[in-house]
Amino acid sequence: MNIRNTTAKEKMLKQIRQALLHKRDNPYPDFEDTPLYADEEEALDVTFAHEFTAAGGHFIYCDGEVDLIENLVVLVEKLQLTKIAVWEPQLQSLLDQYGFPCLRSDQDLDQVEIGITSCESLIARTGSVLLSNASPSGRRLSIFAPVHIVFATASQLVMDLKHAYKKVQDRYPNEIPSMLTTITGPSASNAIGYTAMDGGHGPEQCYVFLTEDRF
Repeated sequence: MNIRNTTAKEKMLKQIRQALLHKRDNPYPDFEDTPLYADEEEALDVTFAHEFTAAGGHFIYCDGEVDLIENLVVLVEKLQLTKIAVWEPQLQSLLDQYGFPCLRSDQDLDQVEIGITSCESLIARTGSVLLSNASPSGRRLSIFAPVHIVFATASQLVMDLKHAYKKVQDRYPNEIPSMLTTITGPSASNAIGYTAMDGGHGPEQCYVFLTEDRF
């Protein structure tokens, strides 16, 4: 081929082929582990709380189970909501210890006002919550209720999505959940009439209650 008659497109394709033939090692293999900023030294819970609240979520740190229940009672009274769905046996047992009432089945899901779920991980760098369909809550409870509350523990905090996926692989070595999704704050969409709307495709409010690993 006469190089003088080579089009710009052909030159670009030639460069791509050459690049594919001469692969280089990733010059930044630990990029996801590096701080976002040079002076980033915050703890994971602080980073998560900052990013999650910046996205419109509400972060509540609880000093143990009793504090968690007290904070939950205060929130429910503030919101003046009573139809609270909890489908996970572990969370049901926790609430039962303190006599906290909850709906335990998916009957009348459209009437549920608050959905309480667990999660797989809290991703500090993006302020996101990783959910899966491995729990009885699945994906439905986190979307249908106008208010979504996540109970999480300190050991579920990770820096990045890569680390969150690694925890999922370790937890489910034989079969990875068929659905994994991240949520970052309440639902927000511009897809409905091109107008910004909260709660268009999910909860209008999202809360994370973080405690130490005591339940």
